[in-house]
Amino acid sequence: MVLWVFGYGSLVCNPGFEFDEKIIGFIKDYRRVFDLACIDHRGTPEFPARTCTLEPEKGAICWGVAYCVKGGAEKERAAVKYLERRECEYDKKISVDFYREGKTSDPAATGVIVFISTMDKEVNTYYLGPAPLDEMARQIATASGPCGNNREYLFLLEKAMSDIGHKDDFVIELANKVRKALGGLKQKASVVHLPLQPQASFLHIKSLPEASVGVDS
Repeated sequence: MVLWVFGYGSLVCNPGFEFDEKIIGFIKDYRRVFDLACIDHRGTPEFPARTCTLEPEKGAICWGVAYCVKGGAEKERAAVKYLERRECEYDKKISVDFYREGKTSDPAATGVIVFISTMDKEVNTYYLGPAPLDEMARQIATASGPCGNNREYLFLLEKAMSDIGHKDDFVIELANKVRKALGGLKQKASVVHLPLQPQASFLHIKSLPEASVGVDS
């Protein structure tokens, strides 16, 4: 038995755990969205960041990286424990088939673990839901937390997807909107001689337990 984990957000470029094999590929019938709050890495309870989760969509594909952990149950448990702490804002683990590029009929791996969010704010308080692109961009442009700012998370993902040869049009569009929002905020700040600050409190979410780790979702 081996453990497979699919990364589609910061795990693409920063897995943070020991693995034995890394494969670029995709999963079917899911698309990447920025609908999940992060309050302990790139945001705060008062000003949450927006980070990735997956939304079911028939016929869609989501490119990313699958990591394989071999070497026995202890090593697998260590990886899962790390990921469950890191991905604590995600309330679901699902198993999916993972496909290599050019091989869409036969999966390269089955039973691949993916961390996602229930798309229901009453079930998962960290689920923000969709919002107009300009509103999302303003939130991402201003949110920051212990691990850095929200916009860096987005820009790193944009670069990571380009580096693996599969740019994400939605990520690129959102990143460009954030750059535009940053330009406007900096211009406004320079006029009134004030530092760049979050624009509004989008929602207040209860802080995570101290056991959570300061690594990106």
